[in-house]
Amino acid sequence: MMIRRLLILTVVSLVFIPAHSQVLISLLLGDNLNSGKVEFGLDGGLNLSNQGGLSQSKMLSSFNLGFYFDIKLKQSPWMIHTGVIVKSNVGAAGLPVYSLNDTDLDNAFVGGSIERKLSYFHVPALMKYNFTNHFFVEAGPQLGLLYKAYDEFTNTVQGDDLTYRNEIRDGFHRLDAGITTGIGYRLMGGNGMNLGVRYYYGLVDVVIDDSGASVANRSLYFTVGIPIGAGKAAEKAAGKEMK
Repeated sequence: MMIRRLLILTVVSLVFIPAHSQVLISLLLGDNLNSGKVEFGLDGGLNLSNQGGLSQSKMLSSFNLGFYFDIKLKQSPWMIHTGVIVKSNVGAAGLPVYSLNDTDLDNAFVGGSIERKLSYFHVPALMKYNFTNHFFVEAGPQLGLLYKAYDEFTNTVQGDDLTYRNEIRDGFHRLDAGITTGIGYRLMGGNGMNLGVRYYYGLVDVVIDDSGASVANRSLYFTVGIPIGAGKAAEKAAGKEMK
């Protein structure tokens, strides 16, 4: 029953529901999804990303938000950490402008710059080890499904800020894959929020055009994990043990 609920929530989140609605559903179902063996919660924070293979680029900063499941493996310190990062931009900043095949636009953005933003649904599948001092480490594969991609041109002309968005999703593969590693700490004696840092190293060339250098996603995540309904789940588990 629990596995079926997890699968239904993940599929619904990925296919049918916008990001803000996904988080709302997660909050509403949090108490039901938590059990003595599975911890459910919300994950969010800041991520700094870039793309390996791009020259003249800078880090792109953005926020990420999603939900997670920590699946306990019997009485061992090992867990499986998974979930969905439903709102997350990766890409690069400070890219040089290129021609938009429009004379007026090209003239307007001479001397400007580009922020490349690729929005993915990211699904990690990490092995997580909990130490007795409440620190933890984790590592494993992570998959990504691209749903939006654009280059945002910016420039300042005679004191006015100009912005133009160029949709580029057709130039990128829909799927991404790589390796994620991380370290973190659990507050309140191991029963509170998770504070963590993760690094994603993409292994896939995400650009469809293979004529240039391989371009892969890289991202550093600073995350806060907030368990939803974990207290009630612990009370239920304790009640069962007493019976």
